[in-house]
Amino acid sequence: MRGNPDAVIVGSGPNGLAAAVTMAAAGLKVLVIEGAPEIGGGCRTQELTLPGFQHDVCSAAHPLAVTSSFFQRFDLAARGVTFARPEVEFANPLDGGRAAIVTRSVAETAARHGRSYQRLLGPMARHADDICAELLQPLRRLPAHPLVMAGYGSRGILPASVLVRHWRTPEARAIMGGAAAHSMLPLTSIPTGGIGLMLIVLAHGVGWPVIAGGSARITDAMADAVITAGGSIETGRWVRSLAELPSGAAIVLDVSPRSLLELAGDRLPGWYQAALRRYRYNPGVCKVDFALSGPVPWANEDCRRAGTLHLGGTFEEMAEAEAEVVAGKHPENPYVLVTQPGVADPSRAPAGQQTLWAYTHVPAGSDVDATDVIEAQIERFAPGFRDLVLARAVRTAAGEEAHNPNYVGGDIAVGMQTMWQTVFRPTIQWNPYRTPVRDVFLCSSATPPVPGVHGRCGELAALTALRDMFGIREAPDISPARLRPAPSGLTFNGS
Repeated sequence: MRGNPDAVIVGSGPNGLAAAVTMAAAGLKVLVIEGAPEIGGGCRTQELTLPGFQHDVCSAAHPLAVTSSFFQRFDLAARGVTFARPEVEFANPLDGGRAAIVTRSVAETAARHGRSYQRLLGPMARHADDICAELLQPLRRLPAHPLVMAGYGSRGILPASVLVRHWRTPEARAIMGGAAAHSMLPLTSIPTGGIGLMLIVLAHGVGWPVIAGGSARITDAMADAVITAGGSIETGRWVRSLAELPSGAAIVLDVSPRSLLELAGDRLPGWYQAALRRYRYNPGVCKVDFALSGPVPWANEDCRRAGTLHLGGTFEEMAEAEAEVVAGKHPENPYVLVTQPGVADPSRAPAGQQTLWAYTHVPAGSDVDATDVIEAQIERFAPGFRDLVLARAVRTAAGEEAHNPNYVGGDIAVGMQTMWQTVFRPTIQWNPYRTPVRDVFLCSSATPPVPGVHGRCGELAALTALRDMFGIREAPDISPARLRPAPSGLTFNGS
């Protein structure tokens, strides 16, 4: 890049790259700096176990990418990114070969799990596009569909433990437990019901697809767009202080609040430093990736068609496990989240073989290897699973943070989704993307709207920076017509 950049983005996760795409589309000279050897943050794909086995490093299923207005305008399909769709969006196996099965069809799902499921989810699924669009908007904006959101919000504000009373069957209750446990909060907490409902509505509205070839295809497409617009990406460079960055540029940080404190230091006023120190993080995760000699032999046949599975048994079992984690314990009967991308994308492994992605929640900062309890939970619902394991790759919660400093204590969501931290994330501010330093902005998952791969945190932070520093008030065109897909073979700079 010739001359100083107009904007510097620190961190190349989906939000950092969304900020870079938005600012490059506005005609700015953009520099992205990434500490890791490769781009992508939690949206990467690597051969973690054996050659030919492609594993997603963190994010694996992508309902929010489908519904994101940012990615819709960016047009992933035109950039060669394909959503691979399983026949079953997610499943919750139960003992005795039973399972709760969620498909795109509310009617089909309700036929399995009761009329109360239809009564609650039917109206929401009919307005899934409106609900998802509103959930990815800034909270300070009045909803465009107030009646729809009032119906969702009146139920979503409840804890999952209260909302689940609408459902009588163990299968239906397990659906809510498995979805709500993504929150990493006790299922008696507000707003776990809303988080569970959001994920279930997404399953019926847009599905829970994986990415053909791996999640890295998303961030690769974003990086290519930045480069073809004249931007630059530098990898293998950890930024330790804002003083290392060019003066006069807009600085957009895809980092945790703790890292913001370390980078900015005394440039931040005391009240803001204190607020960032009060920011609360979730428990961590211990993740295990498996290379398998064949498909997982789930006792329930429908589970063999599911892209994602929530393991842990009944709602009550999952609630107990999550409460134990929050209390600082390692459950013997844990909640385990599993993705088997091969059911929709056979390219992830050599012919006839499979990859499997699994994690369980553990106390923050734990260095305990949870492989044994994860495997035991899979074996509980898929007898013979261990016989298929060719290789494993394990990353403890402590290892997650060592690998990605944004994952404080192994928290891959970069902060609790309590009611307070959903509304005020990361601090009490009208515009949460601004910091008290005029040229510094925050764009990570520690800002609204919600954690996940949707790019909206980065886009909204970039739009704030464009208004504040460059007087640009119109959202730039990020479509392929403006930011054309890159020619094959395009690369970026490493240190």
